[in-house]
Amino acid sequence: MKNIPILIFCSLLLFSCRQVSKSIEETINPKISPAPKDTIAQTLAKANDAERAALKTADSVLQTALKIISKTNSKIHIERHITTEKTGFLTNATELSRAESALRKLPQYSGKKIFIYSTIHFYDDGRIITSLRHPENPKYVDRYEYKNGTWSEPQPVQLSVRDKIESKLLPLDKISFSNVARVTRTYNDKAAEVEGAKPATSTYVMVWDKEMRWYPTTVNGSRERYTIQFNDDGTLKTYRQD
Repeated sequence: MKNIPILIFCSLLLFSCRQVSKSIEETINPKISPAPKDTIAQTLAKANDAERAALKTADSVLQTALKIISKTNSKIHIERHITTEKTGFLTNATELSRAESALRKLPQYSGKKIFIYSTIHFYDDGRIITSLRHPENPKYVDRYEYKNGTWSEPQPVQLSVRDKIESKLLPLDKISFSNVARVTRTYNDKAAEVEGAKPATSTYVMVWDKEMRWYPTTVNGSRERYTIQFNDDGTLKTYRQD
């Protein structure tokens, strides 16, 4: 009889662990169910003092675990919502120009020419991610992110001796951020004409041999695929079915 409280406690603790495991698996689409209090209450009514203490302890462990998981799931949901929220940034020429102006005003580049290194990505949630040649040491490159209307502090980028830095540099003067809106609108208009094709959620530029190229370069539909290319100023260059 003395072992009954221990057995009950271990059983409920095992049950609690299973509930926690199940809750973690449902993190992406949380379905947190309340602890089976009715069953516990019925058991408590039939138990002695030692058994009641064991049951209450196990129930407390379960409730605490479920609360922690519930808070974690809420945080994940909020972060995901923020990450995937669309603001129409890609087609907003005014906001894009504002981001370019803010980049040109970075104090470390005052009086210096700005060079984009390798790529610059624009996202519809309002972010821009790019790398720039270091303002003092031309052998260095720093990563920057534009978010919530502000450019981040520079983050150093690790490069290899095999990286041809000069061939991947593009003067900022050669790209107007407002042209992102032109590229995106043209792409989305073409995608709307193709069954199963989706509008762009990001538009970006890649730099090779000091030349820029706009992306995406393909419109993928359910039954058809098209190649699309743009001039440096964002106007349509070619559009053909593959």
